Amino acid sequence: MITAGQVKELREATGVGMMECKKALEECEGDFKRALTFLREKGLAKAAKKSGRVAAEGVVEFAISADQKEAAIIELNCETDFAGKNQSFRDIAKQLAQLAMSKKLGSVESLKKEKFSNQNLVEADLIQLVSTIGENINFRRVEYLRVENGFITGYNHMQGKIGSLIVLEGARDAKGTELATDIAMHIAASSPRYLERSQISSAELEEEKKVLSKQLADSGKPAPVVEKILEGQINKFYADTCLLDQPFVKEPKLSVSQYLKASGSPVKAVRFVRFQLGEGIEITKSDFQHEVAELIK
Repeated sequence: MITAGQVKELREATGVGMMECKKALEECEGDFKRALTFLREKGLAKAAKKSGRVAAEGVVEFAISADQKEAAIIELNCETDFAGKNQSFRDIAKQLAQLAMSKKLGSVESLKKEKFSNQNLVEADLIQLVSTIGENINFRRVEYLRVENGFITGYNHMQGKIGSLIVLEGARDAKGTELATDIAMHIAASSPRYLERSQISSAELEEEKKVLSKQLADSGKPAPVVEKILEGQINKFYADTCLLDQPFVKEPKLSVSQYLKASGSPVKAVRFVRFQLGEGIEITKSDFQHEVAELIK
């Protein structure tokens, strides 16, 4: 009889799913080495290397120059939230953001080739960090920003789970600084994809109209009514995706652009960046003990 312990051992050694591990052990009469070979011959076994494990935790960090004319934001990933709170891990993330800003780099590959601590390259220090922490480390993305006639402000949410930078043209006075901080917080909370409507591609907009039109086609409503509803839904699409069209979090009755105008400050939002930790990374969570118990049943 194949036990849960045998399945667990083979799974940890190969990275293969439990059902495949159980079948391999049954096929090989419980012989671990034969089962291991069996899985490898079938092309199912995965190398038990840290680089193959999902790294979706970690931290988002940014650095802003003293004159607020330059900034850089990075995402550094690890496997667990525990490791993401490791001080060495967080210190390196901060140093990477600072390095990206000082070297004016917006490419992960370029930054990896820069000299870091003790004249080591960044990529070498990250390999050392993998060894120290014992988890896969992935330097996922970086973006560099610069403004000539304006300033940059950032906001870090939930201890590095979300980071946002906003670039504003205009004077960096008390009012402008307050507005910039508020908008950076809004970006973190509201997840805009674009600054303004003109940045949405015609292809994406047409696809959205096509989907909405199809949903309204069978409503039985007169064409003029359908057209009016469609116009309202497209405006809602803009309000969902464009920063300047979104209801401002501190004053939802006004859009961000309306709030800026009402403030009386001459500042103008021209660019933003928002990084959310692990966004777009597919994570499969499972209760291993429960899965094994169900499998053995």
